[in-house]
Amino acid sequence: MEERIVLGIDPGTVVMGYGLIRIKGRDAEMIAMGVLELEKIQNHYYRLRRIFERVLGLIDEFHPDELAIESPFFGKNVQSMLKLGRAQGVAMAAALSRDIPIYEYAPLKIKMSITGNGGASKEQVANILQRMFKIPQEQMPVYLDATDGLAAAVCHFNQTSRSISTTKSTSWKDFIAKNQDRISKRKGKDEG
Repeated sequence: MEERIVLGIDPGTVVMGYGLIRIKGRDAEMIAMGVLELEKIQNHYYRLRRIFERVLGLIDEFHPDELAIESPFFGKNVQSMLKLGRAQGVAMAAALSRDIPIYEYAPLKIKMSITGNGGASKEQVANILQRMFKIPQEQMPVYLDATDGLAAAVCHFNQTSRSISTTKSTSWKDFIAKNQDRISKRKGKDEG
């Protein structure tokens, strides 16, 4: 069974969130999640260097096969967007320096992938991820940037596992043959 590790990043120049998942076939398990707090670093360029160093550290520790990163959203504050784009760029440069493929996902796509609602709140995303990975409440992060980073990794898993599953099944007949247990359970519920 193929195994791969995905590093998800929610870029930011005040708080950068990250999450790592291990994928085995069609199952995913959380390895780690956390944040890099940059508030105390006054110089913007030093913040960028710290982001680069932390992403490299995560790569060297966990050896991810892919990086899933949230792409900047278009806001009204041009300076904020510029800083966010720089944070994303240095995280991507760290991955590229280790030859790790990069996949970008819009915030709307990530939320939609996790909750089924592109307008979901950070709290809703965090709650679903908590249930999905059975994370005890006391281990939930204070900053939701961590669950946003984890959500980017899970979004990538969802996108890539769908493409794998759709190439294997070529007809309804194949789908029904491969999913008899699901169909039997559903049929029982519909009849009861």
